[in-house]
Amino acid sequence: MNLKKKWISGALAIALLLPASTSLAYTAKPGDSLWSIALSHNLTLHQIINMNPQIEHPDKIMIGEAIHIDKKHVAKKAEKKTAKKISKADRKLLAQLVHAEAGGEPFAGKVKVAKVVLNRVSSPEFPDTIRGVIMEPKQFTPVKTGAIHNTPSDSDYQAVDEAVQTKGKHDGSLYFYNPSVVPHSWLQSKPTTEVIGHHVFKK
Repeated sequence: MNLKKKWISGALAIALLLPASTSLAYTAKPGDSLWSIALSHNLTLHQIINMNPQIEHPDKIMIGEAIHIDKKHVAKKAEKKTAKKISKADRKLLAQLVHAEAGGEPFAGKVKVAKVVLNRVSSPEFPDTIRGVIMEPKQFTPVKTGAIHNTPSDSDYQAVDEAVQTKGKHDGSLYFYNPSVVPHSWLQSKPTTEVIGHHVFKK
């Protein structure tokens, strides 16, 4: 009996000396998605997917499933949260452009289209607001055709949020085009940064 008490006491002492876990376990609730959980913890969708390699199908999480979240990462993101916001109107307009330009493209392609707009806002060559960039004459075909006036999907809004959260991480892309629609674009002479789906991104 004394030996058992001594063993428990020793185990407790060892446990107290171990560093506290930096992982937070979130239990998925009805209506949750990885994107909504990521957003509520100031993370991007890609970050929370990387934190949870055990999830085979990120688009179909189960109610009651444990979602692991790195608390240190959350703390860092929370510090920067105020600097990574756009207005509700700008978020909707950017999602509308994403829907019109990349509605049938992979999610990464949607994010990239949104990033092109954000990169232009930061560039001295273009207007310094999201609305100014999108509405600049002769830049985006959906503005000219009226296709910009659409109803964005959840995926379009998610892509915008992802682009905003990772605003500082970009390759300088300022343009994109679809070679199958515009085979002889003047953009061909510019450096290619990435090809996603049907879009070629340039800087």
